[in-house]
Amino acid sequence: MSHRAHLFSLRICHALRESLAEGYNRQKLVKDLLAGVTVGIIAIPLAMALAIASGVPPQYGLYTAIIAGFVIALTGGSRFSISGPTAAFVVILYPIALKYGLSGLLLASVLAGVMLVAMALFRLGRLIEYIPESVTLGFTSGIAIVIVILQIKDFFGLPLAALPEHFGDKIWLLGQQLPHFAWPSLLVAAVTLAVMIGWRRLNTAIPPHLPALLVGTLLGLLLLQFGIDLPTVASRFSYTAADGSLAAGVPPYLPYFDWPWNRPGPAGEPLSFLLAAAFAIAMLGAIESLLCAVVLDNASGRRHSANSELLGQGLGNIITPFFGGITATAALARSSANLRAGAQSPIAGMVHALVVLLALLLLTPVLAYLPMAALAALLVMVAWGMSEAPKAWHLLKTAPRGDVLVFLVCLLLTVVFDMVIAITAGILLATMLFMKDIAAMTKVTDISSNRKQVEQALPEGWKVLKISGPLFFAAADRIFAEVALLSQQQRGLVLYMDGVPLLDAGGLAAL
Repeated sequence: MSHRAHLFSLRICHALRESLAEGYNRQKLVKDLLAGVTVGIIAIPLAMALAIASGVPPQYGLYTAIIAGFVIALTGGSRFSISGPTAAFVVILYPIALKYGLSGLLLASVLAGVMLVAMALFRLGRLIEYIPESVTLGFTSGIAIVIVILQIKDFFGLPLAALPEHFGDKIWLLGQQLPHFAWPSLLVAAVTLAVMIGWRRLNTAIPPHLPALLVGTLLGLLLLQFGIDLPTVASRFSYTAADGSLAAGVPPYLPYFDWPWNRPGPAGEPLSFLLAAAFAIAMLGAIESLLCAVVLDNASGRRHSANSELLGQGLGNIITPFFGGITATAALARSSANLRAGAQSPIAGMVHALVVLLALLLLTPVLAYLPMAALAALLVMVAWGMSEAPKAWHLLKTAPRGDVLVFLVCLLLTVVFDMVIAITAGILLATMLFMKDIAAMTKVTDISSNRKQVEQALPEGWKVLKISGPLFFAAADRIFAEVALLSQQQRGLVLYMDGVPLLDAGGLAAL
């Protein structure tokens, strides 16, 4: 299929059908199985940590990796993408969970899924191309800062049940509580973070967070053996066991169907209250999944179908909440690991979901010992990776001042307010600065005495002016003010406009 066809095509299960049509054999299946197992192991602690950071118990992150990971791999348009809970969503989901509970969060996810399907049906997959780099980098850097702020509580073991919704209140409360940090939590978090940083320098095939979490958990168990209190998944979360008793940790049960509004949370909230949150989820989900697909295309030489990927993401986010899963999108780090591990088709993504399912059934007693501080350190590292700090620093040093301004505005608005405000303001500001630059390119030149362009002598009192550049509303008033100035006391005027590539209604009205 041609690149152009991929840009506008829309088929359910596009990536899977394309992979099978190319010829799927035993060798490819073995590679997909190995890649799926590898990325599934990577996804287990990440799914738990991201669910906790989003304000819900860890099992809901595992449900997301299982259901969304399978459905989106099956129905989407990018053959190497791995979908599940992601760090980018934390800044949107945490306030929703805080205000509306799990039921509100799941309903917002369903609405976002419907919006993503609508975007696919209207062939809006290419809209990602119209979001400037400074906007994307600005809000992702802002999201990274917010994630780090949200992890301070568990990283330092602060005695706080939850953090307020607004940025100023968060900073004030954290500043008040920081002197009361718990040294066991800080020790475990610091050691976990140090192992992750050191392991990355070894450049091995094993992801750094796996040995880091192992070391952090062993250190936590050692502290507990000496009677030193340390918050863990088991001490923080509980569930109702089959016999009706209250059990600690993560329930070893399969995801089950239930209506989202039957889950814990305030009842009777009008759907209109969740529309803004759902729109933010849909926008971020579209941006994250399509950016991830583009990166994977560049690394693999393949082409994804943007609209088919949006369709898969939408279906995944519609179906997953009915099984307790939260919002999902393509995760770049897991998807890149999937590609590096030798994945050949979306079957690797489906295998990854089954590996997480097996972990949910078999490994929950072990997962319950994960220290909260170690998971906080993991998310701090994830935030550093998604911030793309070297890229942001390069932009600050080398980009035009307008791009730097857009980047800083998006970053600050994401941190202080939310991502929707940041993206909206960033795109508007970038558009205005772009129009200003384009308008400045339009010039008026007096060519009356240029015999190469005006071959015949002009009658007395006549002048020929040439307009070069786009003549649109942002440039029209200035250009015709210059024309009026240059044609003062003239009997006649000729305008050469063969150098005008664009003429809009504003230019016509001024003309």
